[in-house]
Amino acid sequence: MTGQILTQTNMPELNLVHRGKVRDLYDLGDSLLMVASDRISAFDVVMNDPIPYKGAVLTKLSLFWFDYLGDIIPNHLLTADVDQYPQVCAQYRDQLMGRSMLVKKAEPLTVECIVRGYISGSFWKAYQKDNVVCGFTFPPGLKESEKFPEILFTPSTKAEQGLHDENISVEQMEEIIGKEETAKIAYICVRLYEKASEYARQKGIIIADTKFELGWYQGELILIDEVLTPDSSRFWPEDEYETGRGQASFDKQFLRDYLLTLDWDKTPPSPALPEEIIEKTRQRYFEALEKICGSSL
Repeated sequence: MTGQILTQTNMPELNLVHRGKVRDLYDLGDSLLMVASDRISAFDVVMNDPIPYKGAVLTKLSLFWFDYLGDIIPNHLLTADVDQYPQVCAQYRDQLMGRSMLVKKAEPLTVECIVRGYISGSFWKAYQKDNVVCGFTFPPGLKESEKFPEILFTPSTKAEQGLHDENISVEQMEEIIGKEETAKIAYICVRLYEKASEYARQKGIIIADTKFELGWYQGELILIDEVLTPDSSRFWPEDEYETGRGQASFDKQFLRDYLLTLDWDKTPPSPALPEEIIEKTRQRYFEALEKICGSSL
């Protein structure tokens, strides 16, 4: 395994423009340097304890999907080869190896692009209160984790860090970015989900839902940020799938379930994580990587 466990980048000669829940973003002038740390968040709170090499797992998965889905839409990747980065980055090689990407400077969409194949999570909770969710009307009697008759494109707003995104209808998205653009984006996102979920199914993984990030670059719509990782998607083991309940997943659900057993109000500071929880969470990420890519780090 290359590189180091990384909670936070420290590259003083580079221009840090954003530190997110997981990624640190540097402006290199003509391009951006995106570094995936080993930070993990739950309930919109970043934990103090990292998940070792999680950022490298996210990066390798994104690189795989960028390549696999390249026939549907171009993406922002310039290179993930540290030796090809600008010379000023060389001194930070240990922080960058295996967990970074040099990418195009795109203008991100002002909405989140979510695609759902199964009813789960916040969508399931909303359906239990009202059979109209995100502008879609559903019949009564759907079971938790049930497959939708057709793939749904369900956008949401982009909230500031620490706040929650809010689901919106396609009609509301049309008001924000235009009808023609919305139709194009929805079509692309559904195609991405179709192709990816078909591949993942062959590897024993159900992609229940996922969030795509798209942006504009020189007048062209491209795929940006991370793509189809356990942080941006719900990955379920196919051999354990059963409707009528929540599913085991290859992501941080294990961590969330643990945190729910604590007397913690879901605000900072985060509780310390036992070694067992860190290790079991790490294993889930690595298992997803191995199933999808056929190899580990």
